[in-house]
Amino acid sequence: MKLFDVYPLFDVEIVSGKGCHTYDSQGTEYLDLYGGHAVISIGHSHPRYVSRIIEQAQKLVFYSNSVVNSLQQQLADKLGALSGYDDYALFLINSGAEANENALKLASFHTGKKKVIAFAKSFHGRTSAAVKVTDNPRIVAPINDTFEVAFLPLNDIARVEQEMAAGDVCAVIIEGIQGVGGIQIPDAQFLRDLREACTRHGVILILDEIQSGYGRTGKFFAHQHAGIRPDLITMAKGMGNGFPIGGLLISPLFTPAYGMLGTTFGGNHLACAAACAVLDVMNDEHLVDNAATTGRYLIDRLREIPQIKEVRGKGLMIGLEFDGPVKELRHRLLFEQHVFTGASGTNVIRLLPPLSLSREEADDFIGKLKYILS
Repeated sequence: MKLFDVYPLFDVEIVSGKGCHTYDSQGTEYLDLYGGHAVISIGHSHPRYVSRIIEQAQKLVFYSNSVVNSLQQQLADKLGALSGYDDYALFLINSGAEANENALKLASFHTGKKKVIAFAKSFHGRTSAAVKVTDNPRIVAPINDTFEVAFLPLNDIARVEQEMAAGDVCAVIIEGIQGVGGIQIPDAQFLRDLREACTRHGVILILDEIQSGYGRTGKFFAHQHAGIRPDLITMAKGMGNGFPIGGLLISPLFTPAYGMLGTTFGGNHLACAAACAVLDVMNDEHLVDNAATTGRYLIDRLREIPQIKEVRGKGLMIGLEFDGPVKELRHRLLFEQHVFTGASGTNVIRLLPPLSLSREEADDFIGKLKYILS
């Protein structure tokens, strides 16, 4: 049987990793500045993480949500304390797309409406109920039989108010920082105005923190830089350090009811053990603070490089925009300098390293990038 060929693959087979480095089948070491689309939050093969996974796997427990799983409450307690949202409720699922689907369902159940506002170049998943990327600042597009979405320009509160005035909007969904869209950062004042407008119009505010959350920007969630509290927060990626898990934080505005939401694998014992280990390491090793300080240092150093048109980002979520395509630059970084990076569109390199990235590793990347650019 063949694999279904939908991803272009580099001819590199990664077989192991440690911290911010990975190793291929030939023993070559790579500096990992992409972390598998931001899923590696505490570093590859962290010993505390590995130990917790092995301990739980040896118990061979997997059961549905029809019985008590105390690991779910442990995870909720740790997450509430570290994120500052201990008054919210947690619903556990498996992925970011599933988190956004459930957020949209909750918003629709609560308001009785089906219109969603999203923003140009946004990305909220790959399934039938997810909001896709668009470059058009105003498209009304069906995303399944339940919802339709209006894509508006980012940071244009007047257009948002105009759309809400019709009275048919159930939710606004916005990324803390756009990832696939090129590391575009919503203005802090726009987020504050958006929060106020949603409250005034009875619209649910959903913050998609799937890529920008979990400490990546130097706050636990990117929207916390603007000092707002949304109604729903979606999470995944860095939650499990590579183990599939997603989550939805739900404000006290919502009242749960049996049958309202459902999942088969969400919140299973092994996923919860992985996620608990991630939060323990993040807390004990102060990785959110490290993301802030190392990210600031890296951004400042990158802005000194004249060949880069613009450096955007917060913490360790960074976009490097160039005047031309970056495909060849990424290829040379990987195969000549052994550095993994990501991309967004044609002209932007995306950096999403583990939150444990050191200043020395940041300097290592700067030197390799300057060598290629020279």
